[in-house]
Amino acid sequence: MAKKIYDIKPPKVAKKTERASSGTRKKTTVNVAKPVATVRRKEAVKFPWRVFVSVGGLAVILVAGFLYFKLQSATVEIWPSVETLTYSETITADKAANAINLESLSIPAKYIETEKTATKEFAATGSGSDGGKASGQVTLYNTSGSSLSLKVGTRLLSDSGKYFTITSKVTIPGGSKSKPGSVKVGVTAFEGGDAYNIGPSNFSVPGLNGTNSYYSTYAVSTEAMKGGYTGEIKKVTQADIDNANDELVKELSSAALSDIKDQLGADYVVLDDAVSYDENNGSSDRKVGETINNFNYTITVKATGVAFKKSDLDRICKDYIISKMGADKTILESSFTSDYSFDDADIADGSVDISVNFSSGVYKTINKNSLALSLMGKTSDEITETVNTNLADSNARVNVKFWPFWVKTAPQSQKSIKIELKF
Repeated sequence: MAKKIYDIKPPKVAKKTERASSGTRKKTTVNVAKPVATVRRKEAVKFPWRVFVSVGGLAVILVAGFLYFKLQSATVEIWPSVETLTYSETITADKAANAINLESLSIPAKYIETEKTATKEFAATGSGSDGGKASGQVTLYNTSGSSLSLKVGTRLLSDSGKYFTITSKVTIPGGSKSKPGSVKVGVTAFEGGDAYNIGPSNFSVPGLNGTNSYYSTYAVSTEAMKGGYTGEIKKVTQADIDNANDELVKELSSAALSDIKDQLGADYVVLDDAVSYDENNGSSDRKVGETINNFNYTITVKATGVAFKKSDLDRICKDYIISKMGADKTILESSFTSDYSFDDADIADGSVDISVNFSSGVYKTINKNSLALSLMGKTSDEITETVNTNLADSNARVNVKFWPFWVKTAPQSQKSIKIELKF
């Protein structure tokens, strides 16, 4: 029979084995102490309030002491009484002046010139053609004792305002008022158009104006002028030439003024009336009376001006106010105002007179360092009284601010007292 092997002996087998071994081995008894369960209680941790309060209180005392002794300050805001001074003077800007001169009321000026040339096309406005001109015959009279010769093209002006020209050279014999010398001559209207088909008229000779012959020479037509009509062909008139000249001169003058201003710095002022313009070489590529739709006109404009610096004008006005306000006053430059206009100019000489109205506020001079010294250790009321006494003005507004908030007097340090002027 196979022998059984046990890893763990059953209770019955274990007892048999124990009995078998008891006969041969001495039984040994071992006393084992039973474990005793131990329970540990968590001890409560207490916050050190007394230490915290003590350290915190000490810190507050140290900070308060530092603020009181090191950062204590006073700000004194002052609104001084301001008096406004107003003046009107004539200031001369002169190119010969090198600096501002308060005694002569003059400032430096800059003389500048520029030249502009342009050609522009214009429309002819006259109408008609040679075939459309009215024509006729007049009798020329001469009441002076001497004969008078008139060339071809001499203009005659009718009593209705229409111009005609004689078509041939004539000599009018001398005569008298009762029996004037006379000669007949053909005439043609100066311009085309049916408006020149005028009836019998009296004529003067405009070219003789300014001479004795103007009053002793005249013409008379006994029949109406004929042949004038309005055509579609355009021609150049004297009015066209004059208008072209005026328009182009105006454009070039404006361009020249802009060019002068561009050449100067931003601080310079050029008054429009302190610039002169000269016209040169005005010409048209078409003659008066030519039948053409358009013509070109060319002209050159030379502009000369006198400029001055606005900063120089303001400076001499401020210096003038300072000279009038008294040594114990200070000018309030932020309140300074001025306006100016052209008075007179000598462009060729390089000078211009400027009419200026200017004003500024002034107030009693305040020495901040000296005033701060006098305010050390004083209360708010004492500071207000001291400021008013210093300004000799009991109506000056004063506002005092102490820091920190519990401070009631100004610190004993000049550097810790700040003076602020308000206006």
